[in-house]
Amino acid sequence: MARIAWVNLPKGKHIVIALTYIYGVGKTTSAQILEKVKIAPTTKIDDIAETDLDKIREELKEHLVEWDLRRLVAGNIKRLKEIRCYRGIRHQKRLPVRGQSTKTNARTRKGKSTAIAGKKK
Repeated sequence: MARIAWVNLPKGKHIVIALTYIYGVGKTTSAQILEKVKIAPTTKIDDIAETDLDKIREELKEHLVEWDLRRLVAGNIKRLKEIRCYRGIRHQKRLPVRGQSTKTNARTRKGKSTAIAGKKK
């Protein structure tokens, strides 16, 4: 089982897809890393040698991933809440932050709808 940045990479997947299981690494970043360490993106994770995994780990040290990135994002949101800016208030109220409509949709962010008591007459 391959383990990079405290994440167990899934077996049987191509390495370019398996690296996206690391928080902060998307398909583009994954492809760039593999290009630098000269590993084919279509190589399965089971066929990767430990030396190649070490090369990938070294390359990932240049990027903010997993815990460091999560802490940075959480700190940015906390700062927005503290200065009481519009985006910070939207985070506090658990509403969409980026200008989406909330009259009918936004159920993902707002949660399950609740009935209003006493509305029927």
